[in-house]
Formats: sequence, structure tokens, C-alpha cells
Amino acid sequence: MSIASTIAAAAHRRVTVRTEDGVTLAIQQYGPRHAEVTVVLLHGHCGRSESWTHVRDDLRRRYPSARIVCYDHRGHGDSAAAARRTYNLEQLGHDLREVLDAVAPTGPVILIGHSMGGMSVLTYISQHPHEIGTRIAGVGLIATAAGSLTDAGFGRLLRHPVISLFQAAVHFAPGFMHHAKLMAGKAFAPIVRNAERGSRKVGPRVLALANAIHNKTPIVTMAAFLDAFETYDRTDALAMLSQIPTLMLCGSADLMTPPSHTIAMAAAVDYSDLVLIEGAGHAVILEQPGRVAEALTRLIVRASEPARARLALVA
Repeated sequence: MSIASTIAAAAHRRVTVRTEDGVTLAIQQYGPRHAEVTVVLLHGHCGRSESWTHVRDDLRRRYPSARIVCYDHRGHGDSAAAARRTYNLEQLGHDLREVLDAVAPTGPVILIGHSMGGMSVLTYISQHPHEIGTRIAGVGLIATAAGSLTDAGFGRLLRHPVISLFQAAVHFAPGFMHHAKLMAGKAFAPIVRNAERGSRKVGPRVLALANAIHNKTPIVTMAAFLDAFETYDRTDALAMLSQIPTLMLCGSADLMTPPSHTIAMAAAVDYSDLVLIEGAGHAVILEQPGRVAEALTRLIVRASEPARARLALVA
């Protein structure tokens, strides 16, 4: 593994990590180099690290002593494209391991994932259960699920035959399908907004940011991960989370991963912090960054001060 760094500013450092299979991942770091805790933010499907911008900035104000790490998954954002067969959650778990080894080889780490990012976190925990309570000090799961994605919300569409036809078309004519995606993205923007944000009205600045992020994702990346979602099941990881502070957060109007997923996860984890934000949709980190940052700050405090947290729980 090779690492190349460019210093953009004292508190903002850009890093690239080259994975074992040769894929370059783009990473951004904020805060002190030798922090008491490292917080890693993982974005969702068809997103990029910039989707955390408002939450990240709020967290830096609330908890300046933490180091915050954001990175783009393979095939997303500024990270390199990869072989189609590697676009799966198992590989994202391995990528997370390489990111942690590169930027946070020592010290406690808090993993926070939105949507597919949360699935990547749970996959990583299943791959490295011995790190719970040692390297991994806390976990935040936002607008995500541990499994059964096809049982509720828009996840049920993964079973529809049109999805298989869409994936076949992308496989045989990726260039044509990418152009079609860009055109369809404009035509179906109102539907995407409704699906991601539920019933809540969002300002045009946030809508523009979310759509720009979504539409830049290559269609091969978008299509390839759909297979992984249909078979995804990491409910085995939930029991391990009872050993560490854990946050489960979701918008009440989330149509992609409905609140039933978050409530089920919270019920399986002892002493988890369950937060449902009224009216927010799947893009809750864009809609309500302050509320999300507030909940994440509680998580960071609990994970950074385990002795005091245990005493509070016992009381």
C-alpha cells in the first residue's frame, strides 16, 4: 500500500490510499493530527464524501479535539473506478480496513455510516469482530439497515424484473446507459427528491447539492451494487454492538430505508441511542445536519469517555 499526501491547510489534509487490488481511494482529514479519537464518515450509494459537509463542519465546532476522516468509496467521487466484480459490500469492508490502517493505525475509532456506508460499517464489524471495544470505540448507523432491504420501502423494487433488465443493459451498453441516466436524472428529479427527502421541504441549495452528487456517479457503479443490496444481511453484527456506544438514526419519512429498519436494529443492541427525526427523508444528513451532528456528538462523548458512560448507564 502506498500513501501520497498533499497539505491543503493545517486542519484539512488530502490523502490517497492505494488498495491491494490497485484502486486509489480519495480521503480527506480534518482536525488535529494526533487526536484523542478519530471519527470516520462513510457516505451512501451514489454519494461522495461531500455529502457530509454540513454535518462534518458542525461536528468540528461541537467537538474540535476529534479528527474527522471522510473518503469516497471505490467508483464514487474522486476515488478511482474498479473492476465491476469488486462493487460489493465485502470489498467495501476491506477498503475500510485499508483506510483505517493508513490514517488511523492506532487510537480509538468511531465509525459512522449513512445508507450504504452503514452497511459497509456492519460488514467491517462482521469481518473484524475482535476490534469491537478495542480499535472500534463507537458506531453510528444513519438511514441504513442490517438486512431484509427488499422487505420494506423502495428496497422492494430490487426484486422487480426491470432491475435485472437495467443491469443487463448497463453491462452490454454502459456508454449509452450512462447518457440515458443523465437525461433521466433531469426528468425524474422530482421523484428522486420525494424518495430521498420524504415529506419535508428542502431548500434549493441542498437539493442542487444532492442531485449534483447523485448524477456524477458512473452508471456501472450504480448498477453493480444493486446485487449486493438484494442479498445483504449483517444482522450478525448487531449483537457485537452492545459492547460499545451505538447510535441508530433515521428520518421518519425515509422511503429508501424506512424507520422500521432502524427501530429493529436499535432493539437488537443494548443501550443504543435511537433517534428518529420527524419529517426527514433518506437524505437526513443533508436535510437536518444540525440534528444529526447533535446526536453524533453525544455518541462521540460516550465513546470517548467509556468509564463515565458506563456509570451513567448503570445509574
